[in-house]
Amino acid sequence: MRSFEGRRVLVLGDLVADQFLFGEISRVSREAPVLILRHERTETVPGGAANCVMNLASLGARAAVVGVVGDDESGRALVEKLTAAGVDCAGVLVESGVRTPTKVRVLAGHAHAPRQQVIRVDYEGGPSVGPEVGARLERLVRERHDGAEAVIVSDYNYGAASGGAVEFLRGAARRGGPPALVDSRFRLREFAGFTSATPNEDEVEQLAGRRLADERAVEEAGARLREQLGHRALLVTRGKQGMMLFEEGRAPLRLGAVGSRDAVDVTGAGDTVIAAYALALAAGAGFADAARLANHAGGVVVMKRGTACVTGEELMASLAHGGDA
Repeated sequence: MRSFEGRRVLVLGDLVADQFLFGEISRVSREAPVLILRHERTETVPGGAANCVMNLASLGARAAVVGVVGDDESGRALVEKLTAAGVDCAGVLVESGVRTPTKVRVLAGHAHAPRQQVIRVDYEGGPSVGPEVGARLERLVRERHDGAEAVIVSDYNYGAASGGAVEFLRGAARRGGPPALVDSRFRLREFAGFTSATPNEDEVEQLAGRRLADERAVEEAGARLREQLGHRALLVTRGKQGMMLFEEGRAPLRLGAVGSRDAVDVTGAGDTVIAAYALALAAGAGFADAARLANHAGGVVVMKRGTACVTGEELMASLAHGGDA
């Protein structure tokens, strides 16, 4: 961890604005059986690949991001917050014909009571990357790949992680380039030939086409998926059950959940996990130690509300206290 500072990590992915609207419950509407909220405040924070980049910066990395935002309020807020965190945003394309994906979470509660999420509204502009924009993204990835010590592809199925940019990163990984890691919500099979990936157990079940009823079933499905993808390792996150690492030539490594089993908020936890995992690999850790660090990072961030980051101090404290910090 002491060598995290200044490590160069490149992220290609879908930049998402996570918006949190807070309100106090005032009464029930006369028009319909719904609550009326008195608006308190609205916060916009980086989500998706942008949250991954924010976590890298929070842990001391020199992070660079390649992606697309719209020429809209959400896109401008994302670039502003990433830049303020020290992230290299020169690879972010601002496109007037694109709508920045925005996820609005409404959090409500009575006066002096904690606010709880009651609904989420997603504003999506459809696929954002055509051939011309895809070619520009590939050029940006090629320019920033040189000198990177790890690469992350953060795919939320909005189109940035596709085409020539992905093919270039796949080829670089196969030629012995820096570790290239993938977090893909819906298309993991399209990322064969990368170094590693971090699917959750639900995503593994979807790829396996069946429910994984017990730990033995998870072991079998995880090992098979790693082999099918041709990855050197596969880190499966399992919520309250912790994580399981499948590494080429080794028995599965089970990692118990860190800290409290009652998470406060799991929003964006996967972004934190892959950021810590990649940064540890960039700093020279093996897959097992990188997975242990990622497990602690995930355990810290799920105890925070909203889309959050883990700091180096928090991660050190969690390690020092066995996850009870």
